[in-house]
Amino acid sequence: MSDSHLTDPTPAAAPRPRPSTSGRVANRLAAVQAGFDRRVRGFLWRPEPRFPGSAARGRQFMAGNYRLGGALIEAHGQSPWDITAPNDSFEEGLHGFDWLDDLAAIDDGEGRKTAQAWLSGWVRRYGRGAGLGWTPDLTGRRQIRWISHALFLLNGMESAESRRFMASLGRQAGFLSRRWRRASPGLPRFEALTGLIYSACTLMGMESDLDPALKALAQECAQEIDASGGIVTRNPEELLEVFVLLTWVMQILSDTGKEPDPAVNTAIARIAPTLRSLRHVDGGLVRAHGGGRGAPGRLVSALVQSRVRPAQVKGLAMGFARLATDNVSIIVDAALPMQGLRSANAHASTLAMELTSGSEPLIVSCGSGARLGPEWRRAGRATLSHSTLCLEGYSSSRLAPKASRNAPEKQPFADGPSDVAVQESDMKSAQGVAMSHDGWRKSHGLIHLRSLTLEDNGSLLRGEDALAAMTSADRQRLDRVYARLPHGLGVKYTVRFHLHPDVDAKVDMGGAAVSLTLASGETWVFRHTGSAELGLQPSVYLDSGRLRPRATKQIVLTARMKGYGNVIGWSLARPTAFLPAPVGFARATPD
Repeated sequence: MSDSHLTDPTPAAAPRPRPSTSGRVANRLAAVQAGFDRRVRGFLWRPEPRFPGSAARGRQFMAGNYRLGGALIEAHGQSPWDITAPNDSFEEGLHGFDWLDDLAAIDDGEGRKTAQAWLSGWVRRYGRGAGLGWTPDLTGRRQIRWISHALFLLNGMESAESRRFMASLGRQAGFLSRRWRRASPGLPRFEALTGLIYSACTLMGMESDLDPALKALAQECAQEIDASGGIVTRNPEELLEVFVLLTWVMQILSDTGKEPDPAVNTAIARIAPTLRSLRHVDGGLVRAHGGGRGAPGRLVSALVQSRVRPAQVKGLAMGFARLATDNVSIIVDAALPMQGLRSANAHASTLAMELTSGSEPLIVSCGSGARLGPEWRRAGRATLSHSTLCLEGYSSSRLAPKASRNAPEKQPFADGPSDVAVQESDMKSAQGVAMSHDGWRKSHGLIHLRSLTLEDNGSLLRGEDALAAMTSADRQRLDRVYARLPHGLGVKYTVRFHLHPDVDAKVDMGGAAVSLTLASGETWVFRHTGSAELGLQPSVYLDSGRLRPRATKQIVLTARMKGYGNVIGWSLARPTAFLPAPVGFARATPD
């Protein structure tokens, strides 16, 4: 019954380091100087940076501790351009000049000399249009930062270095004008086009590129952002980054007295309510399909800047269901994961849930392990790494048997659910959602059914998880599965609830319950009904902002199915004594 591409990966104790730059070598473009040079005569407009950096991180960079892409390099006096990047994300952050925001954030311009030295080093080594960093998305990202921090960079710069800086700006602008179409659809292409629009709005000699760039951006908005404000990857953090770029475009066009295409404003108006619906009560995004919670303050800043009236989506938001009060939010992945070539970051997380109470996450997913190497990437995508039901050895979506030649660690999904049914209910004293998916119908003849009901102003969550063979054809397929197993053993499955690392979990009541204590002292109690075995097991919390996985725990209900249907009931309850004051994140923020 096992198959190598159907089996869930298990993270190794010490994952292999990711080969440096392996995923981008084939996509690098050696720019021909004569074809991309644009003579830039100066600045028409110098916009302010839209999002502040961290002075603490900036001082770490100055001290030689280069922390990017989930990795840390101690440079010991080396230039950043002389080190070997430990992974693709580090290299992207380095050549995208992500660190420039942090150096600029240091008081009294103390980071200026370091920023100027690193900029000059890049220009001398790569600025003529060849080598690392010359992809449309990274060039767009770099161009936005160079232009936004131009005053910071040019103050006190020697005239020869200043001329080289302006020449490189022109060369990158020309590169974007010619090459933006080669960026992958989605966020990379939005980055490339935003960099081109910044160039056309601010650099003398690039003005003629603005109208074509705006038309291209409008076309991308129409193609990539659906009518409900979602994107095909269903990655909430990626949606946030697209939204941020669009608000920056809107702002720079307003500052320079230009009008955006209506499609851009329409996209912003559609995305804003979706992002609000994908936000937990503590302000962080649901972590799904390769995305994290978002940088602190980034979502609120973008929502305020968008000037879109506060609202949330009624029904599903980008395929996610939401149950919430002022102090508790539950967000459930209630749609099909992406399939095919663009699903390399999609997770087998159908019907998985997250729960946040006040300012503290309680039930989570393990998260994306993409920055920790291929083993962790595979592990983070498996159904076992999410808070939902899983058949032993089978994720609800399965990886393709062969990976891409250019990026063997980025396997797309080749098989998974073909139907996800959702029915939401909003009663006077409760909110509920009933869902099902058929991800195991082909292999086992089984449907997963999950129902969630949030009651008592968010202090009680009732849940049921069931497996069922619904039709005669399903039962025949399940009988064939049983026939291959030892007699009477049944099909083993688990229902998992991964806990945030700050949650203290203890088995209580003689093994009948689990007590969960948050850092604030708030307590929740988990119980279940049925024949499942309750236990606490080790788990991990994967956070792109940390260098290593964080150890945590998971509640695991283990059962075996021997007939044509089986159900486990469970509940999460917060004692009345621990109810917080009714002030939620949505009421405490201006957006």
